[in-house]
Parts: sequence; structure tokens; C-alpha cells
Amino acid sequence: MNPISTKRSLTHLTDRKVPVFLWGPPGIGKSSIVAQIAKEKKIAYIDLRLSLLDPTDLRGIPFFNADTGEAVWAPASFLPDGSKAEGILFLDELNTAAPMVQASAYQLILDRKIGEYQLPDGWAIVAAGNRESDRGVVFRMAAPLANRFVHLEMEASVEDWKQWAVGAGIDPAIIAFISYRPDALFTFGQGKDDSRSFATPRTWEYVNEIVASEPDPDLIMPLVAGAIGEDLAAAFLGFKVVAGELPDLDGIFDGSVSAVPTEPAALHMLSTALAMRVGEGTSSKKLNNLIAYTLKMPGEFAVMIIQDLRERKIELDHVDSWTLWMRQFNNLLH
Repeated sequence: MNPISTKRSLTHLTDRKVPVFLWGPPGIGKSSIVAQIAKEKKIAYIDLRLSLLDPTDLRGIPFFNADTGEAVWAPASFLPDGSKAEGILFLDELNTAAPMVQASAYQLILDRKIGEYQLPDGWAIVAAGNRESDRGVVFRMAAPLANRFVHLEMEASVEDWKQWAVGAGIDPAIIAFISYRPDALFTFGQGKDDSRSFATPRTWEYVNEIVASEPDPDLIMPLVAGAIGEDLAAAFLGFKVVAGELPDLDGIFDGSVSAVPTEPAALHMLSTALAMRVGEGTSSKKLNNLIAYTLKMPGEFAVMIIQDLRERKIELDHVDSWTLWMRQFNNLLH
């Protein structure tokens, strides 16, 4: 299930307070999607890492109530206390928690209570974990616990990631490189098993931060390699050098530049950069110049730009050169 489908499914299930377990390899954004749902719904969000808890932590601590003469349980302070009417309790790394911790979560997940603690009615439970095949330290989930969830398996998606990356302000060179090398988005489980660094959506965010920090030239290669591995770092930085020799973008939009690069890396970079420059306030004249420029580009890159604009609901029907573009490239549109 790709990230967009996963998010849609989680939204429905959390609305109905159905417990969900989200499976997937490391670094693909499982926790980010759950947090994003809570943010968009404007509800509370608690991220609880069960692998850090002892079996008694969820149950709480017993103490003597002098007023009643009874022993009662003080609920854990990290559980929802009712001060927020609605929210998502995210139990991350559930299957990396010790079996006794998993067992202590049984009642909370199914009955929405544990001991004397009651989960507020407006709260949903979502859990997540890596698969047993992901080379992490995981404990097989007992059947009674597994049966308490609807299970969703999430996979990395290049198209979903690119759509997110544009909105998140990721460096255009990174987006262009992933368009050029879709296999580079997620390399976990490929190549040497002992590799410490590998590419995931998470580590590409690290690369974005590294590039944005403008490190000294002698540091850029080891820093990027530390995030995504040496081979991929060399490929990305080589791509970035070639793609850096681009026509002036402002010149393309004002119609004064007509030269088109021939290097595939430069064309990928240029297509991404041009599409990212367009927004709701872009004038019809600039759009017309852009469409006219794409008529000189190889078809696959012209279509790449138009598809990106369409996904962002940029209207093109009123642009003078649009009819000519459709006549030339309409057969390439999907």
C-alpha cells in the first residue's frame, strides 16, 4: 500500500476508533503519516515508544489511599488524561517491545482500558513496527495481540514522495535525482547486508539538510555518504554537478531564453526546477512562455512538467500555447 492510500485508510479507521497496526521497513515515514493525520484533524497526538517501557509502566504504580484504606493504581502520566477530547495514541515499535510489554498492552488495545485507567472515548489507537524481514530486533507478535488490529503494510512510493517533497521544500536537485533514478529513493535490503547507510525517504531528508547547510567542499561527500551510502552519494553529487549547468530560469519565464540542455541529468533537474517555480500567482504570460519552452524539450520531459502542474491544479487551458502543446504531446499524456 503506497503512502497516500495508507493515509486515506488510516483516516477512515481512526475516525471509527478501529485499532490499526502499520507495518513497513524503516525510514519510509510511518510515524510521520500518523502525526500528519492528527495535525490535519487538529487533534492531540501522543507518540509512545513501547520498546523503551518496562511491563509495569503501562499498568501504573500501586499506592495506598489513606482515605479509603485501599491500594489503588496511579495511571501512567504519558497516557491521555482526558484533558484533550480527541487524539491518536501512537504505539510505535510495538513488536520490538519485550513480550511482557506487549502482553500488558493487550487490554489497552482491545478494551481501551488497562487496570483502572480508561482511554478517553475520542482517542484512537494506531501501532506500528518493522517487519521480521527488516533485519531489526523484533519479537514475533502473539496471535491474540495480532488479532486485535487491522493490519496495513506500507511501501515506499516515488510518486507519493515527490508530491510530498515539492510541498516540503526539498532541494530540487534531490527531487530531480529521484525522478532520474527512482530506485534511489529506497535501497534498504539491497547490496551489502553490512552497510550502515542506505537510502530511505528519511535519509533523503537528511541529505536535504546537509545540502542546505552548505558544508565545506571536502565535507560534502562524507556527509552525504553517511546518510545514503558511498555509491549513491557519488551518483547524486555527480548528477548535481551536471544538472547545475542550467539555463536561467527567469529567462525561460520571461521568454528571453530558448536554449535546451541535452544532458539527461540537466533535463531532469530543469524539469523539476521549472515546475516548482510555478504557483497560483504565476501570470498567464509566464505560463505561456514556459509552455512554449517545453515545446523544444524532449517529449518525456515536457510531459513531466505538465503532469506536475496538473497534479497541483494549475490551469493551462487559457494559455495561448496550450493548444499547440496538446497537438504535439497529447499522445504522451497518461
